[in-house]
Amino acid sequence: MTYKEIVTYIEEIPRFTRKHSLAHTREMLLFLGNPQNGKKIIHVAGTNGKGSVCAYLDAMLRAEGKSTGLFTSPHLVKMNERIVLNGKQISDEDFCEVFEETMQAVRRMQDAGLEHPTFFEFLFAMAMKAYDRAGMEYIVLETGLGGRLDATSSVEPVACVITSIGLDHMEYLGDTVEQIAGEKAGIIRPEVPVFFAQTAPGSDSVIEKTAEKEGCFCKKIGKDAYEILGIEDKHIAFSCASAYYGTTTWKLNNIGTYQPGNALLAMEVMRYLFKENGHLQEWRTALAGVKWAGRMEEILPKVYVDGAHNVSAIQAFARSVPKNPDGNIILFSAVKDKEYEEMISYLCKHADAEEYVVTLIDGDRATDAHILGELFRKYTEQPVTVIESVQEAMQYVLRIQERRTVYCLGSLYLTGMIKEIIQESLSGCGEV
Repeated sequence: MTYKEIVTYIEEIPRFTRKHSLAHTREMLLFLGNPQNGKKIIHVAGTNGKGSVCAYLDAMLRAEGKSTGLFTSPHLVKMNERIVLNGKQISDEDFCEVFEETMQAVRRMQDAGLEHPTFFEFLFAMAMKAYDRAGMEYIVLETGLGGRLDATSSVEPVACVITSIGLDHMEYLGDTVEQIAGEKAGIIRPEVPVFFAQTAPGSDSVIEKTAEKEGCFCKKIGKDAYEILGIEDKHIAFSCASAYYGTTTWKLNNIGTYQPGNALLAMEVMRYLFKENGHLQEWRTALAGVKWAGRMEEILPKVYVDGAHNVSAIQAFARSVPKNPDGNIILFSAVKDKEYEEMISYLCKHADAEEYVVTLIDGDRATDAHILGELFRKYTEQPVTVIESVQEAMQYVLRIQERRTVYCLGSLYLTGMIKEIIQESLSGCGEV
């Protein structure tokens, strides 16, 4: 099969079906030769910040001279983004080879009477096989959804990490932060150290009690563990309260005020793993160089895409938008299963914008742009423009931008579509 045929095959595997049991996933890995064995796996769950924490961990591990596999989701433009080896996306050629090996294992599974893996399970298996083929020492593994029943929980980690908890995927995970925290805490394994971001008393307590029950070392990274020093030249600077990190200023290549917390969470995992042998100067250099796609990412001059796609992420985004005397424009879209009215209400009340532009993303889950537009008009007196085509919406905001800053958010699907439009325009294959 060609690369394009393989991608089509994987995309046609149902994404939102009932998950298989972890026993089924372990059987799948067994048919693949248990590629996870002998790897040092750092398992990351949470509502927001998972991808950023994974990226920071991966960068610092490589700065320590370790070989790494990084598995994240979703991809924004190309499926290869999910499977990263030593900081580079898997090549199309290796992607095809790993697919064929995984497919052979799946056929043997089916011959043995087991069901075909789901979309996420299949890509997870491919990733583990890719890392095994490449002889990776460390694997940084992001959960797909939840934690307790997630396919990634079929492996044994050396550390468990839980980022901030918020209300998201409530139809699958529960409708309170305590219930959602319980699902995320499902990644915790007996006597495996746990590191988590302080969020709210209810969710914090669930994680701490789960860790205690499993006999785990557990460390909460509080909001007082770091201090933001300022934002300059599109970098955010912060200091750490712990003497372990010294008095040196740390910098991130991002303006999101939530990112120092994500970085410190990753740093604390590294501190545990390497103790006095950690090379902090190399960590600083590595963190300052991380550019995590779709998270307050500047894709054109004064045009940012941000993956904020739930209420807590929108709140974090609003806190990060600096006061701008030249004004801001917000381009927004959302999927049906999100609390999009609450997201819109918060944006209108807390993120300064001179105009809101609403568009329609691809797929059956997309929320009608006119419905979103009416909600914006309910919560703001600023101009609201509805343009269903994402490409035409981008053309519009760039045409009216002038000196203003444009923020595109509300859905990772929107982020991916905009990045693809920009990439095609820059390569001469289209226009913005």
